[in-house]
Amino acid sequence: MSRILMFVLLAVVLATAALGGWVAPHDPTAPLGAPWRGAGPEHPLGTDALGRDVWSRVLAGGAGLISVSVLAALTASFVGVAGGLAAGWAGGALDRAATALTDLLLAVPSLLLALVVAVALPGHTAVVVATVCGGAPLTLRVVRDAVRSISGAGYVEAARCRGESGAAILVREVLPAMKGVVTADLGLRLVVALQIASALNVLGFGPSPPEPDWALMLRENMVGVAMNPWSVAAPAAALGLTTVLLALSVQLAADRDPVAPRWRRRNVHVGL
Repeated sequence: MSRILMFVLLAVVLATAALGGWVAPHDPTAPLGAPWRGAGPEHPLGTDALGRDVWSRVLAGGAGLISVSVLAALTASFVGVAGGLAAGWAGGALDRAATALTDLLLAVPSLLLALVVAVALPGHTAVVVATVCGGAPLTLRVVRDAVRSISGAGYVEAARCRGESGAAILVREVLPAMKGVVTADLGLRLVVALQIASALNVLGFGPSPPEPDWALMLRENMVGVAMNPWSVAAPAAALGLTTVLLALSVQLAADRDPVAPRWRRRNVHVGL
């Protein structure tokens, strides 16, 4: 798949998820017919467990899932980048403390942490907490390694000679030099956040019915999959396509950055 085509498909999927509720042919929460009716002219993908239009619910079902995933990924990336810049530049005790903290956080599976948090807090909060605790340590390590490899570059030494402060050098010289690394890592955090949010929603910790949501649709319609397979296949395909396109975007972003291939081989795996 060409890079342009892949990004076009990703843009279409994200735009559909964001605006699908506005263009859906029917109210995604309103029962319109018999439960699990097969595909037909009025309902291209049939109806679901409560007789609601599956196509309309698929169009409207990605907005909440993707928005909470984006929020979680941005938060995790910001925390990780800030910590990695500080640890990689300062070294010494700060670096050792950051390493110890990341080791501690990485010892706890992200999904397990999300389940524990979701018992006491709303599902979207659990997604953010689990993504930050599980993803920020990986981002911190990636950024710290990149800062170490860049800190001895000529343009960084020149900035030191000009008398610029450490914070100014990090913001003006170091961070722009590893924008590909940061972008690719942000994509990884987004993929993981989407997986965690989907898992929590399937388990019932996400939005409450009749809210349209791809993961919730899987849970609601599994019993009637034999009567209308589209009630499960359509949201599963939307969720899978979004995840695959995001993962491919991560790989393309990493391949275009000169620093990224070294850490991508070590950190591109996505696990919960």
